[in-house]
Amino acid sequence: MLQLVLFPFQLIWGFIGLIFGVLGALLSIVIGFVVLLVGFVLTISVLGAVLGIPLMVIGLLMVVRAILK
Repeated sequence: MLQLVLFPFQLIWGFIGLIFGVLGALLSIVIGFVVLLVGFVLTISVLGAVLGIPLMVIGLLMVVRAILK
């Protein structure tokens, strides 16, 4: 049951790792900040918050992964 709950997070983390491996750390940080900002702008509107919050999380994870590697 826990594997089923954690699967989306593992999928996102793997996708971020793929981007990091292909593009490199600096470009991954830049893309992560752009995704984070797009998510923030979408979160300003109530309807955009449905997409904005996950985009902010993905952008933050991209930046964190690039810094830690």
